[in-house]
Amino acid sequence: MKKVLKIVISSVLMLFIFLWPLYVFVYRPAKIEELNTAKSEEWKGVIQLWDFPRVDSKTGSRYGWIQDKIRRFEKQNPGVYIEFVPLDWRKGPNKLEIALKTGNLPDIAPVGTDYLYMDESILEPLNEYFSKEEIKEFKYLAISAVTKNEKMWGVPFMMTTYSMFLNVELFRERGVELPLDGNWTYEEFVEKMKALTWDANGDGKLDYFGFISPIKPDFYNLWGIILSDGAEIVNDEGEYAFYGEKAISGLQKAVNLKQKYNVTPEEFGIYDENETWNLFFNQKRVAVFPTGSWAAKTLSDKYQSGEGFEYMVANYPIGDRRLPISLNNSVSAYGIFKQQDKGKLDMCVKFLKFITRDDYQKELERLGVFPVKSTIEDIYINDSNMKKIEDCLSYTIPLPKHKEWNEIDRILQNQIRLAILGEKTAEEAIEEARRQVMLLNDRNDK
Repeated sequence: MKKVLKIVISSVLMLFIFLWPLYVFVYRPAKIEELNTAKSEEWKGVIQLWDFPRVDSKTGSRYGWIQDKIRRFEKQNPGVYIEFVPLDWRKGPNKLEIALKTGNLPDIAPVGTDYLYMDESILEPLNEYFSKEEIKEFKYLAISAVTKNEKMWGVPFMMTTYSMFLNVELFRERGVELPLDGNWTYEEFVEKMKALTWDANGDGKLDYFGFISPIKPDFYNLWGIILSDGAEIVNDEGEYAFYGEKAISGLQKAVNLKQKYNVTPEEFGIYDENETWNLFFNQKRVAVFPTGSWAAKTLSDKYQSGEGFEYMVANYPIGDRRLPISLNNSVSAYGIFKQQDKGKLDMCVKFLKFITRDDYQKELERLGVFPVKSTIEDIYINDSNMKKIEDCLSYTIPLPKHKEWNEIDRILQNQIRLAILGEKTAEEAIEEARRQVMLLNDRNDK
């Protein structure tokens, strides 16, 4: 028996000696160790993120929501640091354009829906990083906003739009009926604005006004009125189309609010977004103010504290288009600028997937905006005003996907402002904008 056992052991030992080199060659056990240490070998370093402010109602911070996500991501990924660079809405867009021209770009910025940046020499196409199932989680409006030539140029993370915000207490004080279901024609809107504009102390000067709005590039508060008669800015062929009868009549409706009906402060066309908001929110001297959904949370919190006023959300007044309409870059998305290091690119994608997790989508209520994931529903189930704004998303026209949009926007906003101030007629402003855009196109074609 002992002899048999020795023979078996010797045979096993001989097999091991001869077969082990073959095993090592074929199976390379070292790979097991590589897999075990893969997590520790992920890229480490600094990722620079530029972003705009979004008021967090939980903390009061303008950047609190994203900074909270940065801290959590860094904790889960030791050795990775997100360098956060705050942008402001006034100078931020210009800073991004200058960075593009000079090549001094961050790693991540909220440019994923901007046609100017949708180019493989600027941004990283992200299709290969998202499975079909992951892409289907996004709402159609969100994913289409970051898509060009069937490539995904950004990761959507929130949605918003413009609506009319009404000071209900001023309506009530003047005995003016609120728009039924938040809808009104332009003619009904004008009559109500007249009744909400008055001299409170009898000194011959108007103290309260029906309406005001800022006018400047990147702000589209007034465009729901300007486009209400059916004008297009860029047509389906990508050509500039904001001219003709519909464009003139739409702009005339905005001009008439000041020049004909006198339902705005004299500063309409001069005041910026902070000054117009101050008249509506702090001074409570304007009854209707068009702005983004972020304002709903601010107004609600102020009212609940006993310092604000009761408010209501309404659609833009309906013109010849026969539908309420607004213009807005309703989807916000981060893009990843070109990377030399594949590991760093992978980590940038990992970060963007992290901040669009379902639980963080539900937290968007803190910012007064809406989820981009179709799986997230009813975060505003108990807020009728936010539900109304969410309905407005279906009436929102996205910003034109035109390579010169930023310059076209500057041209248009300047000419609109001159018309509001009475320095040009609506027709003159429209024609001058058209002339300047044609010159712009000619220069770029040479």
